[in-house]
Amino acid sequence: MNLSLEGRNAVVCGSSQGIGLAIAEELALLGANCTLMARNEEALRSVMHELDTSLRQEHQYLVADFSRPEEVAAKISQHVARTPVHILINNTGGPPPGPVIEATEEAFLAAFNQHLVCNHILVKAVVPSMKAANYGRIINVISTSVRIPLKNLGVSNSIRASVASWAKTLSIELAGFGITVNNVLPGFTRTQRLAQLMEATARRGNVMVDVVEKNMMEEVPVKRFGEPSEIAAMAAFLASPAASYVNGTSIPVDGGRTGAI
Repeated sequence: MNLSLEGRNAVVCGSSQGIGLAIAEELALLGANCTLMARNEEALRSVMHELDTSLRQEHQYLVADFSRPEEVAAKISQHVARTPVHILINNTGGPPPGPVIEATEEAFLAAFNQHLVCNHILVKAVVPSMKAANYGRIINVISTSVRIPLKNLGVSNSIRASVASWAKTLSIELAGFGITVNNVLPGFTRTQRLAQLMEATARRGNVMVDVVEKNMMEEVPVKRFGEPSEIAAMAAFLASPAASYVNGTSIPVDGGRTGAI
């Protein structure tokens, strides 16, 4: 199985921590040159130096706030002008929790811009170099909510579904150029985001966080939360030459929790 990414350049969004950082680490181990992209420059600088360079990889970072699409557009335009991109990992933190009926219209617009619009800006910027190389991997880290909506994540459920539909459409349009588009759907994964969601649930139910954590684990057939590295392993496979015939899919990595085939 050919998993080598030597000579390939990747842009990994939301990569200063959590799942994004884990994906960057895995891509680097396979030989990719990784460009990290997030808003916290200090964190980016710190984690960039931890990425593997044993195959002479060269890593860099771009500072951009995904709540400002125009800033994302400027940074990625500058980057592709000097560096071809073969792998794009779209990964952005989710909207705040809450019932959909209580969400403001502004919350939907903000999430739409942060997720779908920024994803689209990035894809339009990197596709020309992917076409030129006849090799492209666009991987969107979304959520299992695109299969079954999750409780108390009204805005997220709505926007994640739109990203999945956009990605499926894109996968059809780009397939003839050696470019695949796939979605990774993380389940409960030990990240800062999951910790925040558990704390919010605990406050709302007036219970201890440990109770919330225990109840959530009971929903997962393997009886534990996932690790960022386990999500990263799926993303790395989809980025590799071995996954050249995998296209237009949404793959849950959730310990079997999603109750749909």
